[in-house]
Amino acid sequence: MINAIIFDVGMVLAEFCWKEYLESFGFKKEINERIANATVLTDTWNQFDRSEKSDDELLNDFISYEPSLKKEITMFFEQIGKSIRTYEDSNEWVKSLKKRGYKIYILSNYAEKTYIQSKENLTFLDYVDGALFSFQEKVIKPEPKIYQLLLERYQINPEHAVFLDDVVKNLEEAKRQGLHTIHVTNREKAKRELELLL
Repeated sequence: MINAIIFDVGMVLAEFCWKEYLESFGFKKEINERIANATVLTDTWNQFDRSEKSDDELLNDFISYEPSLKKEITMFFEQIGKSIRTYEDSNEWVKSLKKRGYKIYILSNYAEKTYIQSKENLTFLDYVDGALFSFQEKVIKPEPKIYQLLLERYQINPEHAVFLDDVVKNLEEAKRQGLHTIHVTNREKAKRELELLL
């Protein structure tokens, strides 16, 4: 029997609208593509979520991919938290599950800079029983340690818990840790799958 529901944040409870945010600067399409290829589409972006390096160090890493776009990359990175938008129904989804007696947790790859800038928009956090963000522990999904930290900290029995995430490799590791999983490709479909499991 499921008694705990673990949510990822990005593309599950909130949208990472980086394309829209990037387009808001009014750069040419070709410049946007180069900025994306130097930032969000690099492996370095995962290290941003880990938040082991300082923001200045990471910014320099991104700029190193496209030195001629230093100004533009800096502008994009400076207020990256503006790229996060909570889905309209996320609060109600979490609240309704809480009312039914389920424990609700968050397990998310999230950079400290992004968290600080977007926290006020993550209103669903008011209703959860616990949360573990990657920047807090300097470890990211799908590394086993981050799942183990969540399970141990909140005394979650993985056999009675389900994890919702939009990334397959994150779910594969969650399964290895004994959790039930739901791959979120369509949020309405994910809600239906969750209800079948509960």
